[in-house]
Amino acid sequence: MSTILDDLAAEEARLVFCRFDADTAFELGRRLRTEARRRGGAVAIEVAIAGRTLFFAAMPGTTADNAGWIARKRAVVERFEHSSWYMKHLYEMRGTTIVEKSLLPLADYAPFGGAHPIRVRGVGQIGVVTVSGLPQAEDHRLVVDTLAELLVAMPADADAGVAEAD
Repeated sequence: MSTILDDLAAEEARLVFCRFDADTAFELGRRLRTEARRRGGAVAIEVAIAGRTLFFAAMPGTTADNAGWIARKRAVVERFEHSSWYMKHLYEMRGTTIVEKSLLPLADYAPFGGAHPIRVRGVGQIGVVTVSGLPQAEDHRLVVDTLAELLVAMPADADAGVAEAD
């Protein structure tokens, strides 16, 4: 029987790029904004590679708090190399919290849906894509759906696509 953690780990294993550069970061951010608008939501979006923000947008209806949530969700992914949604469920399944188990303050780390690793095949995690503004399950779904859509849309001559889980 599969658990939500198994499903989320499999999802992460599928969402792997063959290459990722500044143009890809911009396209991912643009697609997230377009899809959030289509879904009727207002989000702040960040695509960060190696600690450097390559794309940031805050849609009308967001506040400065959304940027704070982005930083705290991104910190979770950078530290644990799993989506913030995965980490939320991991702590819940263990009956603990990030504060109790990892001694990390909620002021700096937010294990809530919306941040996902950016991975490149043969390299590993190179960055994080994060959204904030929707309920956390919807934040996660927006990121995952958009990552999957971008991977399918990338040109074949760029040697990009969805990686198979090993």
